[in-house]
Amino acid sequence: MERAGISVARLALALAPHAMHIRIWAGPGNNGGDGLVAARHLMQAGKRVSIHLIGDSGRRPADATAALDAAHAAGVAVSAGVPEAAPPCDLQIDALLGLGVSRKPAGDLAVAIEAINRESAPTLSVDLPSGLLADTGQVLGACAVVAEHTLALLSLKPGCHTGIGRDHAGIVWFDALGVNAASPTAWLGWTGECKPRLNSSHKGSFGDLAVVGGDSGMVGAAWLAARAGLAAGAGRVICSPLASAAPLFDSVRPELMGRRDWWLSATSVLSSTTVVAGCGGGAAISRILPGLLRDVGRLVLDADALNAIAADSRLRDLLARRNKRGAQTVLTPHPLEAARLLNVDTATVQADRLGAAKTLADRWQLTAVLKGSGTVIASPAQLSRINSSGNAALATAGTGDVLAGLLGGLWTQSAQQPVHLTAALAVHLHGAAADNWVAQGHSGPLRATDLIEVLAMR
Repeated sequence: MERAGISVARLALALAPHAMHIRIWAGPGNNGGDGLVAARHLMQAGKRVSIHLIGDSGRRPADATAALDAAHAAGVAVSAGVPEAAPPCDLQIDALLGLGVSRKPAGDLAVAIEAINRESAPTLSVDLPSGLLADTGQVLGACAVVAEHTLALLSLKPGCHTGIGRDHAGIVWFDALGVNAASPTAWLGWTGECKPRLNSSHKGSFGDLAVVGGDSGMVGAAWLAARAGLAAGAGRVICSPLASAAPLFDSVRPELMGRRDWWLSATSVLSSTTVVAGCGGGAAISRILPGLLRDVGRLVLDADALNAIAADSRLRDLLARRNKRGAQTVLTPHPLEAARLLNVDTATVQADRLGAAKTLADRWQLTAVLKGSGTVIASPAQLSRINSSGNAALATAGTGDVLAGLLGGLWTQSAQQPVHLTAALAVHLHGAAADNWVAQGHSGPLRATDLIEVLAMR
């Protein structure tokens, strides 16, 4: 607890070096004890510190009680309960609730959380924002602290990196406190590297990608995916629209090849080509999915292909058989599509994003990419990954089609690499493009066509 409190104090001083008054909200458990230790060290650093003790003092553990006694001895101003009119502060530290919370905050704890969120001063949460579930990123009860910064202690908490948890945690800092980490439950972010191309390469070195989708009124989705596959570096990219009257030429990217009814190609062609299916496919995708599920070796299923599978038990049976014969599959659902596949509601998926992605992966023995804030990549017998890149600039039409095409384009070039890693790389690059966009000063959405160009310049 002493090391944790010192770490909190050091980060507070780094984040707000000129702060005059720092307010600390201390709960009844060890999380509150960390805040009490921090208060003493902040006062020793010359800061004016006030502590508000919240919750049942009878539940305070021995270490936290000792920390409170030390704070009293150091002369830190301590009061109990939520003040009716607290004076302004320059930084507030949320040390109300930590791990192991199973009941929604009530009484003074709930009132304190609301008070923290009303305060204009920035908030630093200790370990995780109070009221947020550590494993899932869901809010326990009516509200949770919305912090600008969170200092994770001992381990990073999945809930701060996926779903709504990202909006509550803000910038996440980490201190292991000198303790060796326990076995991880998931990996955060992308830790690999992109190898440079050999000078002796030619377009045939990088495989063939085919995009099948684009029913009437949605042809653009297929062409977006195809353009993204080209930006990813696929050697040849074919776009085969489902709409019979759709043009077979992209004037923006004439190097793309349009093909009518490509899905009727010989089995040898289907089995050797990476295929992205479903982008803008509408109801028409259902009639060609059986052949793709049966004959394609590397298959990315997106959008309407997922909805068709969710609605048809025969397609689900074909999906289940793919792994048994050595074919590989990636699903790229957003939460609603995942809910349809799992026959639950969206809230259930979002309540446990790691669990939902893992269920999809295990049920059909494939790689599942559950999109959203903190996209989750899950595969059988693999530690899941939570993507750490990306922002709300991606919340615009067509960016999901771009991700599917990007993934397919990368997969054509790395067929020997575990698809779990390829999917993680695709999601990372997709999000990093949006991060770069915002870093350049853009505040609006990153439109899908612009996203492709940013990806091509990586």
